[in-house]
Amino acid sequence: MKLLTLPEVERLARAAHAAQTDKAGRPYAEHLAAVAEGVRTRGGDPDQIAAAWLHDSVEDHALTEEWLDTAAVSPRTRAIVRALTKHPGEPPEAYARRILATPGALLVKEADLAHNADPGRLAVLDEDTRKRLTGKYARMRALLGLPA
Repeated sequence: MKLLTLPEVERLARAAHAAQTDKAGRPYAEHLAAVAEGVRTRGGDPDQIAAAWLHDSVEDHALTEEWLDTAAVSPRTRAIVRALTKHPGEPPEAYARRILATPGALLVKEADLAHNADPGRLAVLDEDTRKRLTGKYARMRALLGLPA
């Protein structure tokens, strides 16, 4: 099977998330692009960059688990996306353990957390939401052993 190129993965992710916005009302694809760029600038490889584009696709129901099972992406990309897909009711500790156990996933999650916690991005949210998310992201960074 011929694997999707990074531009093809980007187009697919943008189309899958086209109707979604982030907490600030911005097109969700802006977050995906920022995470993919964060992975690239942190030295990530093509599998990790592809996973960055797809990291929220199953969790956000933009794409299905069944799609991921047969997607024309590498097994490593597939594994990273699975590792980054939170399960309903899953404790943060279990989520962090799965990320740490999956080669390549930590770098993608680090880029995701960096963009999620960007002060400019958080500044447009109400104070309660901003405080809640800042604490949530700091806790996940600690669980993953990432610097504060």
